[in-house]
Amino acid sequence: MSQLVFIAFQDNDNARYLAEAIMEDNPEAELQHQPAMIRIQAEKRLVINRETMEEKLGRDWDVQEMLIDVISIGGNVDEDDDHFILQWK
Repeated sequence: MSQLVFIAFQDNDNARYLAEAIMEDNPEAELQHQPAMIRIQAEKRLVINRETMEEKLGRDWDVQEMLIDVISIGGNVDEDDDHFILQWK
């Protein structure tokens, strides 16, 4: 049985930076552009790193900023100041 985790964002400028950072940190992930939505999925685990996102944006970034653009999440969430991790436990 597949254990895909996923996150879907509204398709806007912030989400495009997020998608770029997520794909850099999770090269095995699959990115899907759909009308008005960006969906990223991976087998078992997906990590969003604050440091990578700050490099993309060129400014400080709080992990919770991304929640404004989130449409849906599939997986268990583990979050701290430096990471947002989706995984099945």
